[in-house]
Amino acid sequence: MKIFLTGASGVMGRSSIDALHRAGHDVVGLARTPDSASRLAALGVEPCLGDVYDRAAMTAGMQGCDAVANLATKVPIGAQALRPGSLKAIDRIRLHGSKIVTEAARRAGVGRLVQQSLSFIYADHGDEWVDERCPVDVTRATEPVVVAEDNVRALAAEGGVPVSLRFGLITGDDPNTAWLFRRAAAGRSIGLGEAESWMHVIHPDDVGTAVVHALTAPAGVYNVGAEPVLRRSYVDTIAAAAGRTKGGHFLPPWILRLGAEKLEILVRSQRVSSQLFSDRTGWHPIRPTLSPEWFDALVPA
Repeated sequence: MKIFLTGASGVMGRSSIDALHRAGHDVVGLARTPDSASRLAALGVEPCLGDVYDRAAMTAGMQGCDAVANLATKVPIGAQALRPGSLKAIDRIRLHGSKIVTEAARRAGVGRLVQQSLSFIYADHGDEWVDERCPVDVTRATEPVVVAEDNVRALAAEGGVPVSLRFGLITGDDPNTAWLFRRAAAGRSIGLGEAESWMHVIHPDDVGTAVVHALTAPAGVYNVGAEPVLRRSYVDTIAAAAGRTKGGHFLPPWILRLGAEKLEILVRSQRVSSQLFSDRTGWHPIRPTLSPEWFDALVPA
């Protein structure tokens, strides 16, 4: 197949390019700058100059493609997330960019669209398992994610196949994990929320394989990630990988008040199951359980 990829230069995009190529697919990657286009070309990707707000460029680039994977994001790194307006760019991508990507796919005659989404939108369920039938909790922080899913879902009205992948927290060699890793190595606090609450995580490598399997998935929304992990284990695993022998530390509760809704979605207890996606597509994570090996790329040589 020939796949049009937004966010091609990001963590999810690079993982998807590798996985798509290994599966025998061709990739057209959206590039915002000539330098980015050159880097994509070096990876064997056909570059398409433009961005997620450029309907004409994307419509042209999508010609002849069999599917679109919209992985465009702009996630603030570390403490930057606490700054006023830090989510403005990523919210715009989800609220408006996803609609324009969908319109471009429709105009180009591409019937399958894979949308990056997040499992953070589920309500706090304590120790109970969370699947796709569970309710979401819409706040100002999660609304753009829900809207992006709705924008893509509109493709179904014309016989298209919209697939939204509700990924867990990307954890591995991405910039946010690298920021946490450096803090842990220095003995600083990295944990948020209750130590015995649950998290849904996914290694970047498994994002790419999930996108490949989404090319054959029935229309719908799917949870995608590794086995849920207790927050205490998440913090201790990062600390251990960073060379700390006495475990990791949690940030004080007042940080959550400072971050308000931006951080609230990160502390919900979500014991998320990815079984439905596995059942329907045969996908299984390469890294099914969080371990120190997830952070090997961050360990200084």
